[in-house]
Amino acid sequence: MELTMYDKLLLLPLFQGLCKSDLTHILEKVKLEFTAYQPGEYLIRQGDTCNRLLFLLEGEMVAESVDEANSFVLSEQLQSPYIIEPYSLYGMHTTYTASYIAESAVSTLSIDKGYVLTELSRYPIFRLNFLNLLSNRVQNIRRKLWHTHIGDVREKVVNFLLLRCERPAGRKVLRVRMEDLAGLINETRLNVSKVLNDYQSRSLVELSRKEILIHDLDSLVNDRPPAEG
Repeated sequence: MELTMYDKLLLLPLFQGLCKSDLTHILEKVKLEFTAYQPGEYLIRQGDTCNRLLFLLEGEMVAESVDEANSFVLSEQLQSPYIIEPYSLYGMHTTYTASYIAESAVSTLSIDKGYVLTELSRYPIFRLNFLNLLSNRVQNIRRKLWHTHIGDVREKVVNFLLLRCERPAGRKVLRVRMEDLAGLINETRLNVSKVLNDYQSRSLVELSRKEILIHDLDSLVNDRPPAEG
């Protein structure tokens, strides 16, 4: 059975737990902007000001982060329903940390930042969802930081990706020179090359010039390398 707009909104992370009557009151007071994008169109560009809550309602998009200081670009596939960088809405740096590009036909919902404070924050469920979302992100990042540069080469490669990805699974693309990646994880180029070529031999990644395609990051996280000898 096809979901109604009400049902779709109630599936969104920040609206889960709201009753339909509360959602009706919100819809009466809050301006919701729905937008459609075609494949290849930018929803957001890295560095744009974050002045709204933006939800991916349908479709798939790619998040692309460019680190000019360390000469790499990381892309990952994200699927609906998804909320785009709610942590960038407040704080010292209110700009998006990545570009978001439609991979399929997608639809989005945006809510102006002003309505978040004047209307949405009146609902305890919304406030709790927002706090839980931000708290979970901080806790996850803190756990990831403990593993930075710890372990063997495989673990360092995986931890490098986990620290920078929104989701610990799915397709990722890292565009970087081998020597730059080695420097970023404090390893030799030879050691990094051996690990990546082993991954490729077992169809976990595909290597091309200055690019590493990871089919599913979860498969690297749970990978157990073959015993030597």
